[in-house]
Formats: sequence, C-alpha cells, structure tokens
Amino acid sequence: MQVERKIMFPRGRKLRIMQVSDVQDMHFIRPATFRMLEAAYDRVQPDLIIFTGDNILGNHIDEYRLDKFKVKTKEAVAKNIKKALAYVLEPVERRKIPFCMIYGNHDDKNLLSKDEQAEFYKEYSCFFGLSSPEEGLDCDTCNVPIYDSAGEKVIFNLWLLDSAGKDDGSGSCYQYVTPQTVEWYKKTSGRLREENGGKPVPSLMFQHVPIIQTKELFVECDPMDPDAVKIPCGDGHAYKLDPSKARGYAGEYPDTCSEDFGQFEAIKEQGDVLALVFGHDHTNSFEGEIDGVKIIQTPGASFRCYGTRRSRGIRVFEIDETDPEEVSNYELGYFDLVGSTAKTKFDYFMSADEYDRKRVISIGSVAVGAGALLGGKIIKNIVKGRKKR
Repeated sequence: MQVERKIMFPRGRKLRIMQVSDVQDMHFIRPATFRMLEAAYDRVQPDLIIFTGDNILGNHIDEYRLDKFKVKTKEAVAKNIKKALAYVLEPVERRKIPFCMIYGNHDDKNLLSKDEQAEFYKEYSCFFGLSSPEEGLDCDTCNVPIYDSAGEKVIFNLWLLDSAGKDDGSGSCYQYVTPQTVEWYKKTSGRLREENGGKPVPSLMFQHVPIIQTKELFVECDPMDPDAVKIPCGDGHAYKLDPSKARGYAGEYPDTCSEDFGQFEAIKEQGDVLALVFGHDHTNSFEGEIDGVKIIQTPGASFRCYGTRRSRGIRVFEIDETDPEEVSNYELGYFDLVGSTAKTKFDYFMSADEYDRKRVISIGSVAVGAGALLGGKIIKNIVKGRKKR
C-alpha cells in the first residue's frame, strides 16, 4: 500500500540517490542483473532509488519459455508482470528503501496499460510518486520535493517525466514529452520558485528517452574511427561522442525523443534543472553540457537485453544539504559491484544477452561430448559382455 512520504536530507552526510535504468527482465530472470542490484543497494545504501524506465521487458512478458505456452489473457499477463516486478522491487522493499519510477518504451507493450501496472507498484510500502489523475498527465509524471534535514523547507526537487508514450496496438510507441507535461513543468517550477522566495529550486530531471538535443554531444567522424558508434537506421555517416563537449563513453548513437514540444527551452527559461538524466540507450554512459544544462546518460542494468561488460551498471547522485546546487555523480558497473572472480565472470557469461549464441554452442558441445563419452562407455560394456559370453 502506497503511503505519504517525505524525503529529507540526512543529518551529517550527503543525500544519495541511485538511478537504475532498463532492468528490462521478465518473470523468469537473468540472475546476474539482480545479484548486481542487490550488491549495489548494500554498497551504496541509497536514501532513494529511481527506476528510470523499461522496468520490465513488456513486449515479451506474455511469453513463457516456449511460445506454445504463450499467455493470451489480461489475467495471465498481469500475473507475469507482478512476478517480474517482484524480482525488481522486493529486494528494495526488504531494505525499506524509498523508491519511485517512470515508465520506458517497453513497459506497456502488452495487454496492461501504465495505469493498470501502477496498481502493482502501489502494493509496495516503500513506493511513492505518481501524479494526481486530475492533472491530465501520464501517471508516472510527477515531482518529488526534497526537504532539509529538519523537514521544514524544500531545498531540492526531482522531476520525473514520462517520455515513452503508450502502445496503441500497432506495435509502435511514440517517444516524447507531451506538450501538457511541458506546461505542467513550467507551472509547477514557477510555484516552487515563488515558495522559495523567488529563487529557483535546484533540481534534477529524470526521463527514460533522451531529448533530441543530446545529439549535439556527438560529432561526425571517420567510420573506421575506433570510437565511431553504430547508427540504428544507417544514414551513411559515422559519429562519436565529442570529447570537447562530453566525457564518458558511447556504444551507440542516441535514440532520442521523436519530437520536442519546447521542453529544453522551458528548462533554460526556468533555470532550475541542474541536469537532465536519461536511460534507454543501454551502452552509453556520459556527461556533457548543452547551453548551460548538463546532460547525463546512464547505461542499462539488464542482462536480458543488449549491453557490454563495460556498460552494465547503475548511477549514484550525491547532494550536499549545505550546497544543493553542487551535485556529484558516479557510475558503478557490474564488476565494480560484485568483484572480478571466476564465479562472477561465469555468472556474467551465463546471463548476458550477447553470449546467448555462445552459450547454446557451449552447452551443445558439452552435451555432445557427454553423449559421446556415455555412448563410448555403453559400447565398451557391450563389447566386454560379448567377450565374456
């Protein structure tokens, strides 16, 4: 059951916010994802966790291990979704860590809408967020005020914006922040400024799909450049992260919102957003700046979907109550969190999406070898038996 919750700065240390993006798993899971996340919760001990979309692999949630067992009713899909979410959320609930979420483009590509799935999140006592229905927004669009350690004054704010659209039954989802959301942001930001004596309340803005302007952090390059990234639709050009504008790494060209209804201009006008933070692009992890606004890209956590040994992980933000306009952040990857041992490397191989084909070949080879060995022993025993006769 969802409860009213006030997030406050802890006394004597910085506030820690953990971003987890693109868990993107199902009701039968890739274990390495969840071992990594549990290690992250225990190591970071966050005050708040934000799941920034693709919290489940919604477009496959109606499938079982074999397609002939595919479920076709809302009740069966709901059961699978609840089980998939439990793997994500129960470890957080056990640790009593407050968490909130936004949806990604995969979450509602099934028989259940975002509003219907929100009811499953509400079953967890540590969950909060969501907008009021009368605001006319996607249910996951909201803001989270953060109070000083005395619990008296809002000195920081978090914006959670839906950017992923909804499945219209055609299999395609629009990807943008709606005009209604932009207007709501401007109105709410203005109200917070008034309540703060006319000064903008420093904020972070989280959404799943990057804004169009993120592409400005990339520069055209030679296709043979070792840092050149793959262009999904192939426009005949090659690009890489521009080192003069951003630091980090990029494994893919940004898959951004399809339209911009004035979100970035509104952010510059309001002057409260210190950084825009995204998920969605699994193999990108970087920080740059466009027109004075920081752009932060966090990699995916999923082992069921594409990724690399370099990119799977989480991001942590630290904010000091005495100077909330200074926000630091860092990334922790899979091997940072679980260590680099024979076991963790084996777990990675057995879970990671990119090793699916190799696993099949390896398991097949082992099976063939075992079969040959067993067959050899059987033949040997038969021969021995004949000799005895």
